[in-house]
Amino acid sequence: QVQLVESGGGSVQAGRSLRLSCEVSGYILSPSCVAWFRLVPGSKHEDVAAISSDGLTSYDDSVKGRFTISQDNAGHTVYLQMTSLNPEDSGTYSCALGKYSACEYCRNSYCYTTMFDHWGQGTQVTVAP
Repeated sequence: QVQLVESGGGSVQAGRSLRLSCEVSGYILSPSCVAWFRLVPGSKHEDVAAISSDGLTSYDDSVKGRFTISQDNAGHTVYLQMTSLNPEDSGTYSCALGKYSACEYCRNSYCYTTMFDHWGQGTQVTVAP
């Protein structure tokens, strides 16, 4: 059974940094795609960043130059390094696992939540002004 577990969230002041981790376990069909989404109350999931199993990345325009997505060599942990945080970055961050094609959509058009089959529970990020 595939499981995704996020960690690293917290409350910080604007301008500070946080690093989120997503541990992926269980049977994983390779190649694959892992993405980070942000959920704000009253809104839908917003795609933040995605990385394919071969290391190709994509970012939402709002986080380009500030956030970096990466993975360990085994591909079991995906990280989201967040710098220069601002209050608009607040929300529940969830990682999700999908097929490789999901990342192609993330890079070329949009990260569709329906293309990701497995989701973590999420970790809360709160950025104070």
